[in-house]
Amino acid sequence: MGKYPTLRNLLVCLLVAWICGTAALAEVDVRSPTWAGRFYPADPKALRDMLDVLHNQAASTKLPNLPAGRLQALVLPHAGYIYSGLTAAHGLKVLEGLSFEKVVLVGPDHRVGFANGAVSTADFWQTPLGRVSIHPDAVYLERRSELFQVVPASERQEHSLEVLVPYLQYALQDFQLLPIVLGRPTRIARMADTIGDLVDDKTLLVVSSDLSHFLSDERARRQDADTLELIMDLRPQKLLQKENCACGKVPLAVLMTVATARQWKPILLHYSTSADTAGSSERVVGYAAVAFYGEDRMKPSGKQTNALSPAQGQLLVRLARQTIAERLNDKPADGHLAAAVAREPAFQQRSGTFVTLKKHDRLRGCIGSLAATETLAEGVRRNALNAAFNDYRFTPLTPEELAEVDIEVSVLTQPQPLAYRDADDLLGKLRPHVDGLIIRKGHRSATFLPQVWEQLPRTEDFLSHLCSKAGLSADAWRRGDLEVQTYRVIYFEEGQ
Repeated sequence: MGKYPTLRNLLVCLLVAWICGTAALAEVDVRSPTWAGRFYPADPKALRDMLDVLHNQAASTKLPNLPAGRLQALVLPHAGYIYSGLTAAHGLKVLEGLSFEKVVLVGPDHRVGFANGAVSTADFWQTPLGRVSIHPDAVYLERRSELFQVVPASERQEHSLEVLVPYLQYALQDFQLLPIVLGRPTRIARMADTIGDLVDDKTLLVVSSDLSHFLSDERARRQDADTLELIMDLRPQKLLQKENCACGKVPLAVLMTVATARQWKPILLHYSTSADTAGSSERVVGYAAVAFYGEDRMKPSGKQTNALSPAQGQLLVRLARQTIAERLNDKPADGHLAAAVAREPAFQQRSGTFVTLKKHDRLRGCIGSLAATETLAEGVRRNALNAAFNDYRFTPLTPEELAEVDIEVSVLTQPQPLAYRDADDLLGKLRPHVDGLIIRKGHRSATFLPQVWEQLPRTEDFLSHLCSKAGLSADAWRRGDLEVQTYRVIYFEEGQ
């Protein structure tokens, strides 16, 4: 008899453990709304009624002629609905009849303070209109990219994303959300590359930003007109340097960099200030809705016609590493990799290439060719060897170092001449984080890849260091007599 109570107790414990485990598995992490009842109505019916009114008001305005291509991105304001809702509703007009599986929503940090980006690892975001599931890319970013982290205080307090979610629910109904908050303006090009890689033909990129803050209505309209001109001209570096232009200027700069790389065209859908809706004209905030249209894939300009996928880029990086290892170890090449490269028609196109080696984030060699005289495969193999063994700034790479080296392969578009009148005109025409630059004067020349903008973000510094690299005086660009060419780059790093 003594055994049966023990067995019965054991079964009861197992049953309780199973029930508790099942309950734990059923639990989900839901981010509850923080700003409902303040920026927008907390009552579901009141919120939907307000969105209906804003939609009907916007419907009476005719949209401008939209650029060719598919809707790729939107800029929407994030103030209280009574102030910026009408402008936001004009932005939502271009979503009518469209559907997206994923919305990448990028907004600025107002309240915490951090570098780079913050993502949400919740399962759902809740609003009065219901739940939106968080896309798995959020976990991918947090685990795979050093640019992103989880910042719980930001997720709880930040309003720039939450305020836009009900608009998106109203317009799109069914989608997954990828919420990203950007902090201090660091590594814009890398951030644009990372976020841009998440955007495909089933994704909408949305940036949350208001414009100028707390100027008189007259001054705000002048200030905002200048800001919108920079956005329309896709000049992110100038925007970052401008004061009181947009609270979301870091997300805007990222979007503008992606748009430039993918040749998206912006169009202003609506502009207003808080004085147009519910505020005083003495201290206003500016709002704009901007849409970006274009093709689904980045197509390099110039003579290149084939875009390279991330998988193809990784093949080129592996080819560079194997070529160096083959020389160091005196071993034959991996036949499987050689066959994979040979099968790719894109690798037979002729293009300039650069191979860059970094050891512990410090340059360890960089050699390339600007002219499109070799196939991609040939150029990568030759420049990998030159970067490892023939860069005069460094001793030849050793077998022990190879494991410590990170390899980057850059594929260049055909360089194009840049006509300019004087130094100021040159400053205005260069596109930071986008243009690679070649300068020549007599027999002296030098180039910087677009990646160098990360170390030299000011256009003046970029030009001065490039002149010094060419053996010219640092201020030679100010005389306006240099031969200048620009090009663009698609680059791939190991493990991307």
